[in-house]
Amino acid sequence: MDILIRPAQPTDYEPLGEITARAYLDDGLLAFGDEDDWYLTELKDVAKRARTAEVLVAAEDNHLLGGVTYVPHGGPLAELARPGEAEIRMLAVAHEARGRGVGQALVRACVERAAVSGSDLVLCTQPTMHTAHRLYERLGFLRVPERDWHPVPGDDFTLLTYKLTL
Repeated sequence: MDILIRPAQPTDYEPLGEITARAYLDDGLLAFGDEDDWYLTELKDVAKRARTAEVLVAAEDNHLLGGVTYVPHGGPLAELARPGEAEIRMLAVAHEARGRGVGQALVRACVERAAVSGSDLVLCTQPTMHTAHRLYERLGFLRVPERDWHPVPGDDFTLLTYKLTL
């Protein structure tokens, strides 16, 4: 299998938005759990992310397998990055492509970009995403529990923070 990691093109935006939305919906990762969740609109809006961050896709034979948003240091889409840190957001792999190294390839591409820019790399993840946690830890990310946070004010929904020091 040859997975190609490349910048998303405008023709990728809609299908990647659907892959991302389906991954979050099917895995029960939305705080409000269904098609009415406000975050679903953000997940689908790849064009918006691509205007201020680098959206990468994984493809095989021109078939999209997944994608990720890489937010460089100081990027407006950063949620938890501090000075000197880049951030990974909205990593998603199509259900049929899971277990094939797609997520790892996308994260490695972000690590390479952060290394070139001299930034450390942070990300947040949900407590139930055990497969993702293993991937991040295998790639050298460490938990930073003091930076865990609650994205929904007044709700106990918590995101866990991981950091890779480069």
